[in-house]
Amino acid sequence: MATDDNMRVRPLKDVIRNFTPAWFAAIMGTGSISLLFHAFPYGNETQTFIIFTFIFFFLNLTLFILFCAITITRYIMFPDIWGLMIRHPAQSLFTGTFPMGACTLLSIAVSLISEKYRLGGKAFLYAMWGLWWLDVAISIICCWGMVHIMETSQKHSLQSMTAVWLLPVVTLIVASSTGGVISSVLQEYDPGYALFTQISSVFLVSIGLSLALMLLTIYIQRLIIIGVPQGGNVLSVFLPLGPTGQAGYSILLAGQYFKEALPLRHGGSTFMNDPSTGNILYVVCICGAFILWALASMWMLFALLAVCDELRKTHIPFRVNTWGLIFPNGVYANLTIALGSTFDSPFFRIWGAIYAVFTLLLWSFVAVKTVQLVHNRSIFEAPCLQELNLTEGVTDRKNCLSPRGSVCSTSTPRTI
Repeated sequence: MATDDNMRVRPLKDVIRNFTPAWFAAIMGTGSISLLFHAFPYGNETQTFIIFTFIFFFLNLTLFILFCAITITRYIMFPDIWGLMIRHPAQSLFTGTFPMGACTLLSIAVSLISEKYRLGGKAFLYAMWGLWWLDVAISIICCWGMVHIMETSQKHSLQSMTAVWLLPVVTLIVASSTGGVISSVLQEYDPGYALFTQISSVFLVSIGLSLALMLLTIYIQRLIIIGVPQGGNVLSVFLPLGPTGQAGYSILLAGQYFKEALPLRHGGSTFMNDPSTGNILYVVCICGAFILWALASMWMLFALLAVCDELRKTHIPFRVNTWGLIFPNGVYANLTIALGSTFDSPFFRIWGAIYAVFTLLLWSFVAVKTVQLVHNRSIFEAPCLQELNLTEGVTDRKNCLSPRGSVCSTSTPRTI
């Protein structure tokens, strides 16, 4: 996609205007690497692994703050872009990457900083808990809001469908897994709050997983009837690993929590006070997590076959959406490692370690390629603006879209 505009350095204002929500997929991917260093089955308690966990955590935190600042600046300078973005049938779906990226930061902050090193004590944990509830609220808005907008304000078809449709609903699943991490640590300080947090997490994962499975049913129909998405969109075939892998991990955490927290030994609920309830829920959750791991493994094989087939035909272009590869593979590796610990299985531990290394190598490739394209600023592209033909050469461009200005032309956005 090299053009004369891309060959020269683009002004900073143009970079800000073309900074899309898809960039927060890089936060999700980098966060998943931090989580993998923390959970790695071999040597994760050594100083080296802890240092790398912190390196990726603070790198991710820095990027998150930077991306938030650029995003806020974008919509202050160009308020009309928000409407264009939210009505775009593909770009709008990436709004869900914001709360999911934040969840990766909260998970490490709680499991490592708060639980392991006790930094900040109870006040820090409660602050993270409050931020989690804020993230839950944003995730609910992204899920219900975007699905409603897809139904009422956008045009979609089976022909144009990709697994990106999953992004708004996966927000609930990712938030639920972070809730599972928080509830296990919060149990020490306030069992009542911990139980409420875990039950809320089960509520979230139940809705998110149900919607995801519905969409995956439509998606497999699309793949069989129409075929695998072409070009850069073929990489979206890895996205189903996200809801299946992360839901499995969330359900596994729920089972571990209920095993330790139940029975309650107070109140009038026979179910919550029965001595066998915790163990029964633990077994059910482990079985559910394993089924979802198997489902994720199936999608992983489908994705590898699809990408290999596309690579034999043509070159796959690199875009910021390529960051969507990292998080799904990362959560699949994380679930595999967690099952290895649960089953005390060498197979799961070894396979999880191998896949974690694969994900780290994938992150390294995408990160290096991104830095190269950020240097010449050619990676900054907003599909909703391109479809309005807003380029440097358009006459009276400032009248069409300027800071605090308005859009002077409209068109029906094509689906990407």
